[in-house]
Amino acid sequence: MSSQGKSGSAQSFRDLLVWQKAHEFVLTVYKMTEQFPESEKYGLTSQIRRSAISIPANIAEGFKKQGKLDKIRFYNISQGSLEECKYYLILAHDLQYFDTTESKEALDEIGRLLSGLIRSIRHRTP
Repeated sequence: MSSQGKSGSAQSFRDLLVWQKAHEFVLTVYKMTEQFPESEKYGLTSQIRRSAISIPANIAEGFKKQGKLDKIRFYNISQGSLEECKYYLILAHDLQYFDTTESKEALDEIGRLLSGLIRSIRHRTP
C-alpha cells in the first residue's frame, strides 16, 4: 500500500501510517454514528464526524507544508481534533449510544503515532 521512495520517506500523505489509521477511524465513526438517534443528526453525529474528519485532513494538509513549524502546526491541529473526538466518544458512551472502547483505543494509537511524527520533525535537521 505504501509508495515510498528509495530513502524510505513518504511520497504522499497516504503513505503515512498515522494518516491511514486516522482515515480508518473516520470510516468507523461514520458507521458508528449511523446508529445514533435521529435527534442527534445535527448534534453529536455532526460534531463527531466533523472532528474525526479534521484529523486525517490536517495530516494531509500538513504533509505538503515545507517548513517544520508549518508542518507541526497542522499536525497539532490534528491532535486538537483528536482530543475533541475523545470527548465525543465519552459522551456517546455515557448516553449509551455505542460501545466506544475500540474507537478510544484507535484514537490512542493515532495520538501516539501523531506525537511520534511531530517529534521526528522537531528533531530533523533543516
